[in-house]
Amino acid sequence: MDRLSSIAGRLISEHSLTTEEYAFLIENRTPEITELLKEAAVRLRKEIYGNAVFTRGLIEISNICRNDCLYCGIRKSNRNCDRYRLSREDILLCADEGYTLGFRTFVMQGGEDPYFTDDVLEDLVREIKRRHPDCAVTLSMGERSRESYERLYAAGADRYLLRHETADPDHYRKLHPPAMSYEHRMHCLAELKDIGYQVGCGMMVGSPYQTVRNLAQDLKFIETFKPDMCGIGPFIPHKDTPFRAEPAGTLELTCFLLSVIRLIHPPVLLPATTALGTIHPLGREKGIQAGANVVMPNLSPVSVRKKYELYDNKICTGDESAQCRGCLNLRMESIGYELVTDRGDIRKEGF
Repeated sequence: MDRLSSIAGRLISEHSLTTEEYAFLIENRTPEITELLKEAAVRLRKEIYGNAVFTRGLIEISNICRNDCLYCGIRKSNRNCDRYRLSREDILLCADEGYTLGFRTFVMQGGEDPYFTDDVLEDLVREIKRRHPDCAVTLSMGERSRESYERLYAAGADRYLLRHETADPDHYRKLHPPAMSYEHRMHCLAELKDIGYQVGCGMMVGSPYQTVRNLAQDLKFIETFKPDMCGIGPFIPHKDTPFRAEPAGTLELTCFLLSVIRLIHPPVLLPATTALGTIHPLGREKGIQAGANVVMPNLSPVSVRKKYELYDNKICTGDESAQCRGCLNLRMESIGYELVTDRGDIRKEGF
């Protein structure tokens, strides 16, 4: 058996490789190996979750951000960004509508907007949990203090998404302003896990300056950190950032990595992201077919969906919206899966 087949076989059977082996696997992948890993990933996912695809109702609460990440369309320096902030009433109405539509997880996501203090977020989390006690609340509000994370957890937040973006400190510095640090990002992730959250990390595929070794480091980090959720999607440039002319990441490599991540950590909750749907009309379906098991339709008011533009050409009308849950369900059924009304907690039994 050649080295590539041997490495792929060990990933399937042992769920672990060295960083060097991950790099070799990525760099030397073939259509045959890609198909082998995809089939193994789907088989594992079905053993744990069956044909269920979990939905998260996404509420993009603000595109105001104090940070200046070089890849992001809502970065502080982008003067062309049409800024908005949802009111308390808007956010609660989104959750109420989502509950009626069948969602049992709400994801409040936003830029690092100073308005959303612990007091404001605590109140929102408590009220959503009061109105909908059978639902999970996920936050994706960036880097905060341990005290902040603890307060929000005590208020009822179940999950926290904080993409690590890259597991290489030098690469991190090339993507972010000097005020932000790789060490602090990793410290936040460790604290979230220690507090008791279900924690999500993740990275862009094909981001500027990214090497095969960087991706291998990401995979090794995911293997050791064992996140409950892992959000990956292709890098897509935004016209108002320093990376406007950089090439986008590819559907092929993103789907390959979805399969690898499923094999690394079989019970992980793995979204087929909006970015995948943006670079290909069937991107999310292909993500599910590669091993993903989560989709995140948008519950935000239609009037602001286009304004939360992290990258160019984000899909923001049609069946990615929560109101067209039936359309999305038909798309999932067309490839043999079904959207379920379920909180979609991670199933760790046996792992």
